[in-house]
Amino acid sequence: MSDMRIALVGATGLVGRTLIARCVGLPGIRLGAIARRRMELPPGARMEMFVADTENWAETLRALQPEAVICALGTTWSKAGKDEQAFRAVDERLVLAVAHAAREAGARQFIFVSSAGADLASKHLYLRVKGEVEQALMKLRFTRLDIVRPGLLRGARADDSRPGERLMMLLSPIMDLFLNGRYRAWRSISAERLVEAMLGLAREKAGGRFIHEHDALLRAARRFTG
Repeated sequence: MSDMRIALVGATGLVGRTLIARCVGLPGIRLGAIARRRMELPPGARMEMFVADTENWAETLRALQPEAVICALGTTWSKAGKDEQAFRAVDERLVLAVAHAAREAGARQFIFVSSAGADLASKHLYLRVKGEVEQALMKLRFTRLDIVRPGLLRGARADDSRPGERLMMLLSPIMDLFLNGRYRAWRSISAERLVEAMLGLAREKAGGRFIHEHDALLRAARRFTG
């Protein structure tokens, strides 16, 4: 049985780096990562790494011919210079460009890292844009679409100082205890558990459109680790 071909877009962020590390020595997966800049790969990584300008990503995806595409693209309000159009250029337009390219490359499945609280009607720009992107992805007719909505992501980010987020990570074990009922979706999750959930979802054969929040992500991760 041949290895499953997965393309990762957004390889240099927390989720991308964690996914690459988790795939070291993992059988059954042929990973191809696409990024705008070079990055150091973990020891033992056996994968294809493509560094290209964003306008060439569609060509790279066509060459890879992935069965599944994992999109972990995203920026922050601060990195975007607190400019809405600069923020949307990455979190909306680039994500959707990748999705269209994935569809044209014949990808069966698209896995998108969204956010807890994503909502078209949100007054918070970040959550509103995530909601808009989710709705647009629903229209692309992938055989299977998986939207993952993590709460606070725990993990060490490379070259990205977020003191507020680091404080939230320290407090998350206590804060999570108070997030119950509909607020459970906001509970924190480690980047390792998130990527295990996504790798587990990539193994699913059923078609359809699925949204996975905190508890569903933990279940998917448990299925993956067996």
